[in-house]
Amino acid sequence: MNGVMMQGFHWYIAAGGTHWKHLQQQAGALKQAGFTALWLPPAYKGAGGGYDVGYGVYDLFDLGEFDQKGSIPTKYGTKEEYLTLVKTLQSQGLQIYADVVFNHRDGGDRTERIKAIPFDRQNREHPLGPVQEIESYTAFDFPGRGDRYSSMKWNHNHFDSVNHNMLIKDDSNIYLFEGQSFEKFVDLEKGNYDFLLGCDLDMDNEQVQGELNYWGRWSVDTVGMDGFRIDAVKHMPAWFFKQWIDHVRNHAGKRLFCVGEYWSAEVSSLHWYLSATEGRMSLFDVPLQRNFHKASQAGANYDLRTLFDGTLTQQQPSLAVTFVENHDTQPCQALESPVEPWFKPLAYALILLRQEGYPCVFYADYYGAEYPNCRGGYPVQLYSHRFLIDRFLEARRDYAYGDQISYFDHPSAIGWTRLGDAQHPRAMAVVMANGDKGYKWMNVQRPKQAFIDITQHCPQTVTTNPDGWGRFPCNGGSVSVWVEKV
Repeated sequence: MNGVMMQGFHWYIAAGGTHWKHLQQQAGALKQAGFTALWLPPAYKGAGGGYDVGYGVYDLFDLGEFDQKGSIPTKYGTKEEYLTLVKTLQSQGLQIYADVVFNHRDGGDRTERIKAIPFDRQNREHPLGPVQEIESYTAFDFPGRGDRYSSMKWNHNHFDSVNHNMLIKDDSNIYLFEGQSFEKFVDLEKGNYDFLLGCDLDMDNEQVQGELNYWGRWSVDTVGMDGFRIDAVKHMPAWFFKQWIDHVRNHAGKRLFCVGEYWSAEVSSLHWYLSATEGRMSLFDVPLQRNFHKASQAGANYDLRTLFDGTLTQQQPSLAVTFVENHDTQPCQALESPVEPWFKPLAYALILLRQEGYPCVFYADYYGAEYPNCRGGYPVQLYSHRFLIDRFLEARRDYAYGDQISYFDHPSAIGWTRLGDAQHPRAMAVVMANGDKGYKWMNVQRPKQAFIDITQHCPQTVTTNPDGWGRFPCNGGSVSVWVEKV
């Protein structure tokens, strides 16, 4: 696979319902740049209405069509604009991946009285006390939509736990409903990481399973996406997605691409989940993103030779989706682990110009972003790396083929070559350094051939010797991409 996806949003996209239109205007440019797929944000109504990023799911069937939660459009626009965007992007040859959030519901319409057992958020193995009566927003009536598309109304019988008891002020406990248990086959952090937020779905409930299966069929028929990004899979039993993915793929009549968000820096956990789902989905390579984060903070003290150690890209590359940043790692988010700006070009070269993994470019790294009220009211600026990402995409399209030879033999300067194939006969050499300027002697198997740096960081020309070896330089804290001079 030589494709590249873009995460087509970030957490702080401005509200106002214009994002679908903006992406539609960018469709041709994204295709021309070299992107082959776009991961779109959750397109359904969240508890925050027109201000909700989409992960506080209220109604999966409201794609910006009904007056619910104070708004008809979602944060990104209306249903009509969403469907038009999908068709426009697909007409450009781009695949569309829809964001799926099944773990929880939020923003219930009415409270219910339920008997439940309190648990501490940090320990789900030992209860804090006996069964007690709580009051929680677990009734979802969807008054703005009614029975359109689905007649199912949600209540406490469809959930197994919540994180709010309206009878107690400033409550911080988790409440497991009487007669229920936390799901098995989930991540073991906190003893059991079934519960994440809101009203946690009871995945053993046959009505819940049936509704999610039905929504999958309805979504494929209504939107016509090419795949799914599945949220928070570590909090849901692995067996469910085995059957759900098969169900939706069979209905669609094609192999829809699926990638799960299993947020763990322990690669062993990722391997477990991939095994449990029998390779039906890929996973984001969180350990690699953490390595990028650490390398960007450590500067010249980080050993670049170890960047891929303990990562999915190193150990199971065919199911690894690689990324540098996303909406959860942005500053001021719960999983904040940003990659410092100086290192982002190096990281993008590593995921875009090597053969392992399926790379994902972050919207804010491509277009830039600024958002207020993060650091005590001070704005945060994310700089655009579009110029270099475009150069990397160009190199990926024209040169990133054939044998890959790695020269990870120095702690502060590493490189690799791609030797081309019959259809793409030109070679490429990539070199980067995290300290002072450096160089790598690398064999591109092109004797006496001139190479130029398409990043424009190094203006000189490198000519290989009669044996095909060249001394390829780069600046300090930088990356250079050397390609055959035509």
